[in-house]
Amino acid sequence: MHMSDGLLNAQTAVLFAAVAIAGLAVALYKARTDLDDRTAPMAGLVAAFVFAAQMINFPVLPGVSGHLLGGALAALLAGPWVGALCVSIVLVVQALLFADGGLTMLGANITNMALIGTAAGYLVALALRRFAKRSRAGLLTTAFVAAWVNTVLASCGFILEYAIGGAAGIGLGAVSMAMIGVHGLIGIGEGLITAATVGAVASARPDLVHLLRGTREEAVR
Repeated sequence: MHMSDGLLNAQTAVLFAAVAIAGLAVALYKARTDLDDRTAPMAGLVAAFVFAAQMINFPVLPGVSGHLLGGALAALLAGPWVGALCVSIVLVVQALLFADGGLTMLGANITNMALIGTAAGYLVALALRRFAKRSRAGLLTTAFVAAWVNTVLASCGFILEYAIGGAAGIGLGAVSMAMIGVHGLIGIGEGLITAATVGAVASARPDLVHLLRGTREEAVR
């Protein structure tokens, strides 16, 4: 999912850099209402966890591996606005220090993983919130589904960008089938990691799970 330099033409890269900047500006403004003495440390922990987890690849097919994107995880724990900022910070650090994703593709990567992925995961979780609050099984299922949708829709963001200005010389149909197929499988791993992490936090401190705000502790234990 980390796009390397040259996958999109210059005009498309600039377009989605502008989309990323606009989206992050909105997230930064909205995040002020979510950050307080309780949630600010959680945001830092979420960013650190996503950064570390993205360094670990898991196999999905022979010769193909995937890693956590983290959008749904960040949104469920820290809220959609703070979550988008957390994932964006991770992507910037990875691009600058580890060359994981091209600098010219940073805007597109942020758009896909930090904006589309986080928004998709949170909207799914919000739709299932009543189910998630009923029991621990409901919470884990909600986290899994939100993470799977986050992964697939983030890959669809890449497909859209490639359709607008792909520069790799590969047909859009082949790119679409490969991206959706592989990320449908990666989404399973993403879902399991997200469910396990959200479940662990909810067991210890349900008040720190953004999705469960206002829920009694015993409802998720």
